[in-house]
Amino acid sequence: MQIDLIAVGKRMPPWLETAVKVYSRRLPKNIHFKIVEITPALRGKNNNAEYYKNKEQDSIESALSPRAIIIALDERGKSINTQDFAKQLQAWNDEQQHISIIIGGSDGLADGIKKKANQIWALSKMTMPHGLVRVMLVEQIYRAWTIIQNHPYHRK
Repeated sequence: MQIDLIAVGKRMPPWLETAVKVYSRRLPKNIHFKIVEITPALRGKNNNAEYYKNKEQDSIESALSPRAIIIALDERGKSINTQDFAKQLQAWNDEQQHISIIIGGSDGLADGIKKKANQIWALSKMTMPHGLVRVMLVEQIYRAWTIIQNHPYHRK
């Protein structure tokens, strides 16, 4: 199974990159995890948020595999708990799916990306720093895998 975390944003602090590496190294060999960084649209005074989201959409779409199941992250998306995520991960793994999870830029995701998405998830009703979302996602992938394996990492 391939999981791509497509994230608008570059130059994360070293401590965030270290945390992502720690959890991604814990993943089993059959879960291939990769972060694809998208350069944010260059901000200026003369354009609005929709303009920037649409510019970033082009880059996001070029990073998507044609066969990928697309999960867009948005604060208005569906909340999913860890147990349900573990079941979803198991199904994707059984089917050897290619998954793309998308973190938008500072203005969010363009409507075109949300329409393409197979699912839209909310990690929280709060707005979170994009770097922390990277860490949270890879940790949740690891946690879900431990649930599937009946490993004691996750406590109920």
